[in-house]
Amino acid sequence: MREIIHVQAGQCGNQIGSKFWEVISAEHGIDPSGQYVGDDDNQLANINVYYNEANGGRYVPRSVCVDLEPGVIDTIRGGPYGGIYRPDNFVFGDNGAGNSWAKGHYTEGAELVDSVMDVVRKRLENTDTLQGFQLTHSLGGGTGSGMGTLLVSKITEEYPDRMSCTYSVVPSPKVSDTVVEPYNATLSLNQLIDNSDQTFCIDNEALYDICIRTLKIPSPSYGDLNRLVSLTMSGVNHLPQVSRAAEC
Repeated sequence: MREIIHVQAGQCGNQIGSKFWEVISAEHGIDPSGQYVGDDDNQLANINVYYNEANGGRYVPRSVCVDLEPGVIDTIRGGPYGGIYRPDNFVFGDNGAGNSWAKGHYTEGAELVDSVMDVVRKRLENTDTLQGFQLTHSLGGGTGSGMGTLLVSKITEEYPDRMSCTYSVVPSPKVSDTVVEPYNATLSLNQLIDNSDQTFCIDNEALYDICIRTLKIPSPSYGDLNRLVSLTMSGVNHLPQVSRAAEC
């Protein structure tokens, strides 16, 4: 089995990651407590790609949730799928990055990165044949861009023979929160070019257009956008889809 370790960094990355695990769990027939409740044996055929099996037949996401402030992490813990994660898979700071790439990459993020890599190593020890890593993050904020690219750099340095793939939300002029987003994105892209094997650039404006024009959602929420990204990630990496297609 070729396992994947999922890393989600920053507010945007954690929100996408949280929705991703909801989508993948539904496809595999896993309920919010981690128990299998599906009715098709194919759902369990390649479940070890993204999950570890714990005691009592419970399935736990192979996920590392990272942020420089506790707000989004607390939201995930209190959400409908909060109980499915391992408690030690959450790594967070107290100060935040303040939308500064430098803080995420060189100061606040650099102080936390060793703790994150320790969790990554523990998750790797529970795999048989690791295929690689995937990261969800934003290029516009401070934590996702600065610390996210720092994590990709550390992972590539420590595991150069494993694939690294990122799903990177790129700032859009029409959907923008802060004036420093273009600077954060430029600095991040330089790091991704050097350290990432695959980078899927996600445009917020394009997501809105798809939701409104194609899916006919008049006022899409962030949940709608994140679900769209999650379905894309599932289509790229979800091996059970391949096995089911081969059987048809």
